Amino acid sequence: MRRVLTGALLAGACLLASPPLPAAAAGPGPVGWASTGGGTTGGAGGTTWTVDTRAELKAALANHGDPAAPKVIRVVGDIDGHEADDGTLLGEQDYAPGYDLTKYMSCFGPDGTTWSDTRHEYCGQQRRLRQTGSNREKAQIQLTVPSNTTLVGAGDDARLLGVFLTVNTGSNIIVRNLHLEAPVDHFTSWSPDDGARGNWNARFDAMTVITGRNIWIDHCTFTDGRYPDREAPAGFHGEPVQRHDGLLDIEDGSDLVTVSDSRFTDHDKALLIGSGDGRGDRDRGRLRVTFVGNLFTGIAQRAPRVRFGQVHVLNNVYRGSADGTLYALGVGVESAVFSERNVFGYPGGTPSLVIGAYGGEHFRDTGSWFNGRPARLDEVAGGLGLTGDVGWHPADVYDYRPFTSAAAVEHHVLRHAGTGRQHDRP
Repeated sequence: MRRVLTGALLAGACLLASPPLPAAAAGPGPVGWASTGGGTTGGAGGTTWTVDTRAELKAALANHGDPAAPKVIRVVGDIDGHEADDGTLLGEQDYAPGYDLTKYMSCFGPDGTTWSDTRHEYCGQQRRLRQTGSNREKAQIQLTVPSNTTLVGAGDDARLLGVFLTVNTGSNIIVRNLHLEAPVDHFTSWSPDDGARGNWNARFDAMTVITGRNIWIDHCTFTDGRYPDREAPAGFHGEPVQRHDGLLDIEDGSDLVTVSDSRFTDHDKALLIGSGDGRGDRDRGRLRVTFVGNLFTGIAQRAPRVRFGQVHVLNNVYRGSADGTLYALGVGVESAVFSERNVFGYPGGTPSLVIGAYGGEHFRDTGSWFNGRPARLDEVAGGLGLTGDVGWHPADVYDYRPFTSAAAVEHHVLRHAGTGRQHDRP
């Protein structure tokens, strides 16, 4: 592991040498909610680490027993969440020898209706193996980012592969210029009573923010990468087994988060703000998040889905197909979504694809476009029983300069969003 104790001068110079922020930003630092509450500076002024293995990354996050001290962690090349300390890659049978997906499925009734430990002699064993394997996989791939940390890709090709990156009660964190490939859950579980025909429930996100505050995620790429669910083994009803959960979830009282100039691609349920309708005791008055300058391609739903939060969706580009998209913006319970000048492209579709109503009441859009024409999303929202009175306006909270034409939004997002692209910002 290459560790450099730089001191405040060198670490500050390193950060000052970072590329400028998105054109929509007003001044240094993130635009949006992460600029409030004292701002988000990450590990500026602290120790600089350079890492290229999982073990080194874990050690850098621990920071010699002082994890909350300021630090900048530079990731070089690929780091695989399944990499053991000796460099070997762990797989399903390392976590749970003897586990077999086909046997697990056979312990349910026809079309996955009811589990029984006695359906076959091995069913009790398979249930236990699935549970213990899942816990062992989680212990291996989960890496938690503590407060006052900048986690940044060095160069254009830094990747976290199969890492379950989490923030757990951390604050003042920057995650930047990283390609995050969502983990494959080797032990995804089938829930017969979830939905009309049952559903698979995978456990791991590419990144989860739990009770985090002042978080800035910038110029990252989130994807299923090498393991899309469409190529997974066949499950019940002839459909692929779903082995991924979300790309990015923000939940459990998290607050003051900005996600900027990032790419979300090739995934079903991408972004969840708020973990449940019954979590108002923790989430009400929090979950304030800004999405600005991001590119969503091939996302079926949750881009994002919001509960409780005041969420600003600004100058993003959405591209997909009419038959592959359920909705883009999910309006959940007690949410207040302010959509502004986004570009939606779903050839053959209608603006009704943009909004999904899931118990919420408030949605406002200003100036967005759908397939090259004004989207008129407030009319769509009204047809769903939503009111345009969201109770807040982003300009009353923070400074920003939106792009005001579809061409300008697309030019910026297509050129700048994603890993390795901040170096050619204007």
